[in-house]
Amino acid sequence: MVSEHLHSCRNCGSGRLELILDLGSTPPANRFLRLEQLNDPEPTVPLRLVLCEQCGLVQIDETIPPAVLFSDYIYVSGTSDTVVQHARTLAQRLVERYAIRPGDLVCEAASNDGTVLRAFQWFGVRTLGVEPASNIARLANETCVETVNAFFGRATALDVRTNHGFAKLLLARHVLAHVADLHDFLFGVRVMLADDGVAVVEVPYLLPFYQNLEYDTIYHEHLCYFSLRVLVQLAEQHDLEVIEVEEAPLHGGSIVVTMQPVGGPHYVRASVDRYLAYEQEVGLHTMPRWREFARRVEQNRQAVRREVEFLIAHGQRVVGYGAAAKGMTLLAACGLGREHLPYIVDRSPRKQGLFTPGHHIPVLPCDRLLLEQPEVVLLLAWNFATEVLQQQAAYRRRGGRFLLPVPMPHYAEIDQPLALLRAA
Repeated sequence: MVSEHLHSCRNCGSGRLELILDLGSTPPANRFLRLEQLNDPEPTVPLRLVLCEQCGLVQIDETIPPAVLFSDYIYVSGTSDTVVQHARTLAQRLVERYAIRPGDLVCEAASNDGTVLRAFQWFGVRTLGVEPASNIARLANETCVETVNAFFGRATALDVRTNHGFAKLLLARHVLAHVADLHDFLFGVRVMLADDGVAVVEVPYLLPFYQNLEYDTIYHEHLCYFSLRVLVQLAEQHDLEVIEVEEAPLHGGSIVVTMQPVGGPHYVRASVDRYLAYEQEVGLHTMPRWREFARRVEQNRQAVRREVEFLIAHGQRVVGYGAAAKGMTLLAACGLGREHLPYIVDRSPRKQGLFTPGHHIPVLPCDRLLLEQPEVVLLLAWNFATEVLQQQAAYRRRGGRFLLPVPMPHYAEIDQPLALLRAA
C-alpha cells in the first residue's frame, strides 16, 4: 500500500520529530475482509508515534492517502447510543449559548451518517453535512440530512459558501485528527464562518491519552493527537482564536474547543488559560514524559497478553467485544489472534460477517454472547464501556465478565488493576 513518510511536523513544519513508540507494520485498522479475501496478500504500513519537539504535536509519521481510507467507510455514528445522546446534549447547549436561530446554517465537516446534524434539525436550523465517504454520504441523504460528498478543506469550503452561505456554526467533530493537511482544513473553517459565527472542534484529548495509556487509539486514520496548546497555535495561524474548552467523555476523553474569527463577539473564557497551564505543569510536550509513556505501554502489552493466556490455560473461553479500529491496534500490539479470541461481537451490521484485518477473526452479532456464554469478554471498545455493560446485563447476570485492557487490564465489576487484585 502506498504511503508517504513524514519528514516535517504537520503543524509547524519542523523536522525535529522524536520517536515515541513503534508498533510495527499493520494493515489499516478499518480494512475488514470478506471471506473470499482471506487468502489475498494484505497491505501493511508502519505505525510509529512521534513528538515534534518544536511545537509539541504528537503524530504518526506515515500518511496513507485519505481517498484510500475514507472514500468507502465502515464506521457509522448512529449505531452508538452514546454518540446519539452526546449529539442531543451538544446541539441544545450550542444553540442556546451562541444564539443560533431558525434559518441559520449549521455545517458539519465529516458528518458521517448525519447523526449529529439530525439533533440540530429539531431547532429549525438549516443543516448541511460534508462527508468524504460516498457510501456514508448516500446514507445521510437518504435519511433527510443534506450532505455533500467531499473532503472538507479550502476548495470545498469556498464552494459550499457560494451555494449555501456562511455558517453560524461549523462542527468538526473527531475529524481533525484524521487530516493530513491541517492548514488547508483550518483555512476552510475560516472561509466558512460568518463574522459572528463559531467553529466547534472536538478531538480526542492528548492528556487522557497520556494519563490513561490509550495507545490503542493509535492507528493510520489518526494522524494527530492534540493538546490544547497545539490547537491554539493552529487557530492563530488562520485568524481564529480559541474562546472556550470543555471536556467530553467520548472516545476515552475528548475536548470540545470553540473558535471564532479574531475580534468576534464572544469573550475568551477562563477555561482556556486553565487548560494551557495544566498541560505545561504536566510536561505534556516534553520527551521525558513520552519515554515514560512508552515504558508503560510495554508493561501493558505484556500484562494484557499474560492475562488472556492465563484465562485460556485455565479453561476459560475468551472472546472480544467491539470490532473498533482501536481494538485492531490492541490485538496487534499484544500479539493476540484467532487462537486467543475465536470471534469478536459487534452491534454494527456493516461489520458482522467480515473478518478483522491482520488477525482474520470473524465478527459476529452480539447475541452470540448469550448463545454461548463465554466466561470472559475482552472489551476492545472500552470507550463505550458504560453503554456496553448496560446492553449486556443479561450476559453479566449469568456470570459473564468483561475485561478492560487499559490503563492496566482489569475487570469491569472490580475496576482495579489485576496486579493489585492478585496480590491482595
